[in-house]
Amino acid sequence: MSTLETTTEITRRPFSGRRVRFGDLILQVVAGAAALGVVVLVGLIAYKLIDGARLSISTFGLGFLVHETWDITAGHFGAANFIYGTAVTGLGALLIATPLALGIALYLSELAPGWVRGPVTALVETLAAIPSVIVGFWALYVLAPFLVSDVDPALHSVLGFIPLFGTATQGSNLFTGMIVLTIMILPIVASVSREIFLGVPPELKEGALGLGTTRWEMVRGVVLSYSRGGIAAAMILGLGRAIGEAIAMLLVIGGGSSISANLFQPGNSLAATIATEFQGAQTSLELASLFYLAAVLLAFSLAVNLLAQVIIRRTTRRRGGA
Repeated sequence: MSTLETTTEITRRPFSGRRVRFGDLILQVVAGAAALGVVVLVGLIAYKLIDGARLSISTFGLGFLVHETWDITAGHFGAANFIYGTAVTGLGALLIATPLALGIALYLSELAPGWVRGPVTALVETLAAIPSVIVGFWALYVLAPFLVSDVDPALHSVLGFIPLFGTATQGSNLFTGMIVLTIMILPIVASVSREIFLGVPPELKEGALGLGTTRWEMVRGVVLSYSRGGIAAAMILGLGRAIGEAIAMLLVIGGGSSISANLFQPGNSLAATIATEFQGAQTSLELASLFYLAAVLLAFSLAVNLLAQVIIRRTTRRRGGA
């Protein structure tokens, strides 16, 4: 029998017919248990949050999500203000961070010389490792005063006719929280996008350049087109990071108690409220309402991450089909 015939026979041999080895069995059991453990852990967390929120759920129902009153004395609790603050700061940060992150990723993957690429990449990834409490302190004492004295008045003078850009009452507000979240999710979106751009097949880029396109036309028509699904997933992962931020937002968002169209008014978020009030909860209904907020935050985070996985899988299937 020739070598080619032997190789073909081994290749076509079904996996189910292989002799079971003890090491393979151990690997399958350990890996399967680890994967199952993650599912069980998420299930236990969700169960504990729902169980802790049972009193608030039975008292307020789904109306808890649309009412903005949070009155400990009267025993009236609603999450609308915190959901609004979380959504506005998270989406606003994503809107600002995405073009900056894509510019960084394109520069590091396509344009930067080798001696620049390594240090800048390390600095971008180091930014993601800075603890959020340090970013929050820096924003409170450095960023917020700068925004109030220079940036906020300029935006109001140019875009003041839009309700979003009203006057600022203090340095801690929704806009400051938005900028802080931008700083925190920028390295995540940039790092993931850079890896996606590096995964674009070189022959596609070389073929486009060989047909006479400029570098920008190659980036727009090949790199960005090929990577759009991965870019969307990177954006959603960044949004998930922004939604769950607590400490930095607690320091800079202002602790507002009402919904305002003005980005320069104090606001609040789900994570910041939980971090602020959980230890000092005075009544069982308030504690249950905080559990309810945590359950809503968990649902948001899971939905965002599942959406990212769906986008990645659909993109992978389309490439495989192509």
